[in-house]
Amino acid sequence: MGDVILVYKILPKDPSKFEQVKTGLDKIRHQRIEDEPIGFGVTAIKFTAMVPDEGGKQEELENQISAIDGVGEMELVHFSRSM
Repeated sequence: MGDVILVYKILPKDPSKFEQVKTGLDKIRHQRIEDEPIGFGVTAIKFTAMVPDEGGKQEELENQISAIDGVGEMELVHFSRSM
C-alpha cells in the first residue's frame, strides 16, 4: 500500500470566515493550501493532502476539515495514488 493525494476545494460559509478556515486547515497535516479565485469576489481554498491508502483515512481527513468552524462546502476535486 502507498499513499493517495487528495485535493479539495473548500468554501467558507461566510466570506468573513475565510482566514479563520485557512488557519484551521493549516493545523491539519497537509502538502499545500492555495487561494483559488472563483469569480465575483468569491475565493475558494484549494487544500492538498497526502494520506495512507488505508480504509477510513480519507473519511478521517474529511471529518477533520468539516469540523473546522466556518467551513461551508467541501468538494474532492482530485484523487490520485502517489508514486
